[in-house]
Amino acid sequence: MTTETTAKKSGVRSVPGAPLLELENVKMHFKTKGDGFLSRGTKWVQAVDGVDLTLKPGETLGLVGESGCGKSTTARLITRLLEPTNGQIRYQGVDIAHMSERQLRPYRREIQLIFQDPYSSLNPRHTVGTIVGTALRTHDMVAKSGELARVQELLEVVGLNPEHYNRYPHEFSGGQRQRIGIARALAARPKIIVADEPVSALDVSIQAQVMNLLENLRKELGIAFVFIAHDLGVVRHFCDRVAVMYLGRVVEEGPRDTLYEKPQHPYTQALLSAVPDIGVVRGVPPKNRIRLVGDVPSPVDPPSGCRFRTRCWKAQDICTTNDPALEEKAVGQRVACHFAEPPVESIVAEIA
Repeated sequence: MTTETTAKKSGVRSVPGAPLLELENVKMHFKTKGDGFLSRGTKWVQAVDGVDLTLKPGETLGLVGESGCGKSTTARLITRLLEPTNGQIRYQGVDIAHMSERQLRPYRREIQLIFQDPYSSLNPRHTVGTIVGTALRTHDMVAKSGELARVQELLEVVGLNPEHYNRYPHEFSGGQRQRIGIARALAARPKIIVADEPVSALDVSIQAQVMNLLENLRKELGIAFVFIAHDLGVVRHFCDRVAVMYLGRVVEEGPRDTLYEKPQHPYTQALLSAVPDIGVVRGVPPKNRIRLVGDVPSPVDPPSGCRFRTRCWKAQDICTTNDPALEEKAVGQRVACHFAEPPVESIVAEIA
């Protein structure tokens, strides 16, 4: 039997030698009623359907894909804001997928979430000091007499004026509000931060500042990140590994440079071909763009076999009947495709 150890303060049990985070065949199906007045029966939205991921200590894993592919649902499963329909979510070797709220409490402080919208994720009735200090009180991180000093320290860490702890969220800009959200996540001293598109709602000029802040925190504190984004340039700059999702499943996953330079799944190739090429401004001929035909199928009734086959130019009969497994095609690179192969010529644009 595996020996479990107990952390000194958090009370989190861990299995020696286990990865920091593992997702194995994780599924999240939402119940919904049929469309229309005459429709009957219950249908299931397969938001996440069999995701396998691994995260090592201090590593950054990027999740990319079209809107509705299941990235944000995966984020909420990792942080256990949602309980999965099936599968295992192992944190330091311990399955937390179906733990009760009481059992989860020690794990809550070690896995934190930065939300996408800095405007709706902060309670407008609470001061910044109360918002950031909630985690300190909930997890009994500091004595009550030292709470204010710790809140001010966290505000300074994220680049805000420590004296503004008594202000309300509406008194800050969007970038400053996101920094407050980061300070709130840091308050619990987490080992994993799940960042759900943390800069997509910010001005371009502010995005770089927030990303630089996250990069510095990662280096100084050794925090592992699951980073969700649409901007492939940001993902390439920030992440060590990248996983590409399509219709609730991971279709390709591997080291950042390998995936960007030699993508093997047709969907990954199409995504990367759509990245704006800054070389065109300097007179370099634009690279060929792969244009996908049709819309993303409904997660209520996904296609049989390979889910990407309805939009794939490589699709054949086997794709209709056999669902490709996520298998290693190169060192560290896993692909779910019957006809996986790198492109003949580079399709990746020069990303700023």
